[in-house]
Amino acid sequence: MNRIDRLFGILILLQSRKYVTAEKISHQFGISVRTVYRDMKALGEQGIPLSFEQHRGYYIVQGYFLPPISFNSDEANALLLMERFLEGFADKSIMHHYTTALNKVKGVLRSTQKEKLEHLNEHIKLQLPERLKNDTEHLSVLQNAISAKCIIEIDYQNNKAEVSKREIEPIGLIFYAFSWHLIAWCHLRNEYRDFKVAKIAQVKCTEIPFRKSPHMLVSDYMKLLPVNY
Repeated sequence: MNRIDRLFGILILLQSRKYVTAEKISHQFGISVRTVYRDMKALGEQGIPLSFEQHRGYYIVQGYFLPPISFNSDEANALLLMERFLEGFADKSIMHHYTTALNKVKGVLRSTQKEKLEHLNEHIKLQLPERLKNDTEHLSVLQNAISAKCIIEIDYQNNKAEVSKREIEPIGLIFYAFSWHLIAWCHLRNEYRDFKVAKIAQVKCTEIPFRKSPHMLVSDYMKLLPVNY
């Protein structure tokens, strides 16, 4: 968990209880008490009105609150429908994160909304062809590498079932011809290459920044695709 997510999590924890001790925060987020003190100072510097009471712990001064996220039934239904499409157009990693996010949405719904959503869930099905069933778990990692602009190493299998190791700079993901494709600058070939995600056996993030700059736009690369679907 990065620090921004942790600070937000601490804020949510503080809002859920009247008092929270430094030891409780330390245990909840797996950090030292010293780090808790630094995080509390950081929240205070961001304008969060925090205070401390001896033998009880930290608390948010009365009057401050973080508005909860709310969804109406139509918005929740739309998210549920998209979950079905993800089964055919995403992989296991994306499905996992989406399901986790959808469960959070369900958590803020009223009881009657939850009942309707569960009923609707039993009455929406999607029949998929075998070619769309994606068993890989790389999309989430590839998304992070693209946004972080960091080099990754992959084991890639070609049409002859030969596996090669590549050091690449990923610039985008495109879904076409019923498959996800990773567009990246390949240091082995010294050019942009189109890697079919289903043929990527392993992915390793190096956390090394791109060496090539600037990169072409993914929208420009799309003009070079062999098919228009």
